Amino acid sequence: MNIAISNTSEKPIYQQLFEQISAQILKGELESGFGLPPIRHAATELQVSIITVKKAWEELERCGLIYTVTGKGCFVTPLSPDEMLQKRNEMISKQMAIDASYYKSFGLTIEEVYELMKEVY
Repeated sequence: MNIAISNTSEKPIYQQLFEQISAQILKGELESGFGLPPIRHAATELQVSIITVKKAWEELERCGLIYTVTGKGCFVTPLSPDEMLQKRNEMISKQMAIDASYYKSFGLTIEEVYELMKEVY
């Protein structure tokens, strides 16, 4: 598990954790059954609050990407390739809806957004 936290990012740290771990799960880098580090250990390693890590782990579980076994820890949920694709698309669509609303507030057309996206991507 490879995590890079940015203290200068506008995104909250729990969101950075959630996004990076969920991406690793959905790309198959963290395989089914992989055990996430205990919350306290992850917080110490990343030099962040236990509450921050707990919030990220809870969000991962809420999305069905991990599950908890009492007394043993949190593990990556076994997902079929179709389920992984569906979850990935759901997460991307949710973010795109937020982004689209922001772009619309500037009066951008889809073509303008597309051109800007090509430059950035």
